[in-house]
Amino acid sequence: MNKDNVISKYSKQKISQMEQFCNDYKAFLSSCKTERECINFITKMAVDNGYISLDDALKQNKKLKSGDKVYAVNMGKAMILMVIGEHEMVHGLNFVGSHIDSPRLDLKANPVYENNGLCLLDTHYYGGIKKYQWTTLPLAIHGTVVKKDGKKIDFVYGEDEKDGVVGISDLLPHLEKTKKVEIQGEDLNILVGSTPDMTQKEDKVKANILKIFKSFDIEEDDLFSAEIEVVPSGKARDFGLDKSMIMGYGQDDRVCAYASLRAMMELKNPKHTSVCLFVDKEEIGSVGATGMSSKFFENSIAEVMNLCGQYNELDMRRSLNKSRMLSSDVTAAYDPNYPTPMNEATEAHLGRGISFNKYTGSKGKSGANDANPEFIAKLRQVLDKHDVNYQATEMGKVDAGGGGTIAYIMAGYGMEVIDAGVPVLSMHAPWEITSKVDIYESYLCYKAFYEM
Repeated sequence: MNKDNVISKYSKQKISQMEQFCNDYKAFLSSCKTERECINFITKMAVDNGYISLDDALKQNKKLKSGDKVYAVNMGKAMILMVIGEHEMVHGLNFVGSHIDSPRLDLKANPVYENNGLCLLDTHYYGGIKKYQWTTLPLAIHGTVVKKDGKKIDFVYGEDEKDGVVGISDLLPHLEKTKKVEIQGEDLNILVGSTPDMTQKEDKVKANILKIFKSFDIEEDDLFSAEIEVVPSGKARDFGLDKSMIMGYGQDDRVCAYASLRAMMELKNPKHTSVCLFVDKEEIGSVGATGMSSKFFENSIAEVMNLCGQYNELDMRRSLNKSRMLSSDVTAAYDPNYPTPMNEATEAHLGRGISFNKYTGSKGKSGANDANPEFIAKLRQVLDKHDVNYQATEMGKVDAGGGGTIAYIMAGYGMEVIDAGVPVLSMHAPWEITSKVDIYESYLCYKAFYEM
């Protein structure tokens, strides 16, 4: 496995290909800051590349065959892409699965209030964040509101240069001399305005903000039937004097989602049916109707098998049992600024290629998938054949780290599963850092895996 930066192996042509790929990735990352925005992007790319909707195929009772491409969307926040292979599905599928949710702040159901001449939005944080990192940042609001009549309104404020931004204030250090103030979850309130509406007798600033919401055709009561996320404002950027890295919001795990999407779009006629999954709710335990624990993916497989004339319950169970999966999730990169909780010899390093995590979990591998060595050996053979650069990793020192992915859920079907993704610095911070070569090697890895 690699001990040096992979870029030393690249030709000028390969460097140019990597840079173009990463420019495309930055554009995706900058425009897709919520699950719904990701799904809209992926759906358009899939349709442009010849995928048909599973719903349409079912309505038409369309018979699917080898080479056909199909997609299904779950509640606008999760998705499955499939390319039908030459072999019957009972012999197993090749899965690559990533999550498209990221830590953020969500507006509460009744969020707008006024306090001392300022209007704020009440939030509940989503996923594992360090709360102090979210103060004094320029933030943007990305939302979907569904009115009582079913009308859906998507809106974004804080990304266009013509917009303002919003944010969370912080306490000046002069007032922290006797005791350091710790930011609490209830303190993460978004400051959005200070101008009063003088036609009102009370809550004048709130009234003015509600007028602005109304300009989007959104009434205060409509915020109850809404998903509104507050995220860092701004585009993904090249990072470093040498521009060898990328800084952007939501790279956990949209970096793997994009790499697997691009690999899937280039797949033509695989031997085994290939599947690309994009799921929600991983950051809070893979729960709910759009998380990996839901039956959406399983139901979709059953429907596709049926349209291929290959479905029965036993064969579907056999298919999943004989499948192979890359749980394409990021891992922590070794950070020389914080060496204490990490073991330099066993951690992933920026620039050394895609990282394989044989087991996640914590405290004696609790909650881990613990991939089997036979599967890892097959992967090594495939990756070496396709000249993919890779490394092995753990998530911190024993009893000092750990984490979870969707791998254990898929392993529950008996399929072979391992975590494989991009190393990340500042993971779960508003702005995360990745290496361009790791992103590109992950894409090459997923391409090779689909041909396995």
